[in-house]
Amino acid sequence: MDRVLLEVCCGSADDVIEAYRAGADRAELNCDLFHGGLTPTLGSLIAAKRAADIPVMAMVRPREGGFCYTGTEFAAAVEDAKLLLAHGADGLVFGFLRTDGTLDVERTRVLADLAREAGKTAVFHRAVDVVPDWRETLDALIELGVDRVLTSGQEPNVPQGAQTIREMAEYAAGRIEILPGGGVNARNLDWVIRHTGCRQVHMTGHRQMADPSAANGRGIHFGSCLYPPEDQYRVVDGDYISGVAGRLKQEEKE
Repeated sequence: MDRVLLEVCCGSADDVIEAYRAGADRAELNCDLFHGGLTPTLGSLIAAKRAADIPVMAMVRPREGGFCYTGTEFAAAVEDAKLLLAHGADGLVFGFLRTDGTLDVERTRVLADLAREAGKTAVFHRAVDVVPDWRETLDALIELGVDRVLTSGQEPNVPQGAQTIREMAEYAAGRIEILPGGGVNARNLDWVIRHTGCRQVHMTGHRQMADPSAANGRGIHFGSCLYPPEDQYRVVDGDYISGVAGRLKQEEKE
């Protein structure tokens, strides 16, 4: 049986490089993971590809809050997609819905075609988890040539959506890849693999880092009203990812 592939959700070039060094098979590069991941900078993609010899999937998401974008936002997404592909992205991760939550077929076609024409992978992200009919959506994505779907099984996390993910994989029957993601961790990894039947997983694994340059903040905050600590940030925990990757590789040998 094929080894289970590990994709790590990354929020920076350093994250991708750390995931690579830790043994991840693939990375998804974003910025702003706090809002679920937005389009990364070209600089972060270029720096990541220069140092990490694994496929890097680049998020194309112009803003937080839903998946139905204005004409200008979509135009920006298309231009971002072209630039990301031109600068080394191994695939595009995207999701476009209409106001009623159904798949926006035409916008999805544009991004899927861009990826296919570049010989890269097209991934529909967890927007699939809010569509009213996932079977209808999978059929449409298959018809559009999308290669993979990232999903938590239309539940808040993969453990809760595991049965639906298994049903998705059975329904897809190899026509499109199903990638479980959302709430997968070292503790539930084996359970997730067993109950979804999928041979790849998407997960995060971060640790807190300190940046003392902003420690003397005088109560100043540079973000919005949630006011996270300005002298801390999160990075991929290489030891954590290495432990997971090592387990998956050991299982392949056994």
